[in-house]
Amino acid sequence: MQAMIRTAGILFRTGQIPVPLCVYKSVFGALIAAFFASASFADVPIIPRGETFTCTPTHVWDGDGPVWCSEGPRLRLAGIAARELDGSCSSGHPCPAVSGIEGRDALVDLLGTQTGVGRHGHILINGPTLHCRSDGPAGGNRTASWCVSPRHGDINCAMVRGGWALQWDRYWRDHSC
Repeated sequence: MQAMIRTAGILFRTGQIPVPLCVYKSVFGALIAAFFASASFADVPIIPRGETFTCTPTHVWDGDGPVWCSEGPRLRLAGIAARELDGSCSSGHPCPAVSGIEGRDALVDLLGTQTGVGRHGHILINGPTLHCRSDGPAGGNRTASWCVSPRHGDINCAMVRGGWALQWDRYWRDHSC
C-alpha cells in the first residue's frame, strides 16, 4: 500500500505533485479560446468554376467586392472593375470615372438595404438571396462570381450599365447582359 499525504484537505499519494485548481482552469480556458479562434478564422470556401450557388449578402467592401454571404463564400463580382475606396485604381485594371464610395454605395443599393457599418468599415446589408455562378478563384479567399438578384437582375451588368464599374474584357469573356 502506497503512503498518502493530506494537503489543504486533498489526499495525495507520496511523490505526486499537487497542482492547484486554477492551473487546470487556465489550461481548459486556453483550449476553449483556441477552439473558437480557429472557428472564426476557418477557411472561406472557394466555389469551383461553373458551379451555381446562393448568396445572401451580409457585408460589402467596395464596388466589385468582396461581398460576404451568410452561406459562407466571399464574392468578387466577375468581369468588372471598380475603384478602390480611396479612389485609386490598381495598375492594369479598368478605371471607372465614379469614386470608390459611389461604386460601393451603388452595389449596396443593388444588393439590399444598408443596416450599419461593421467594425472594419464594411457596409452591413440585408438583402434577398442572389443566385450565382462561380468563375473560379479570385485571389485570396474570394470566388469570382456572376450573380443575379430577384430585384435587379444581373448585378455585374447593372454595375457596368450604371457606370459604377467597367467591363474588364480580360475576365468578361462571353458573358452577356
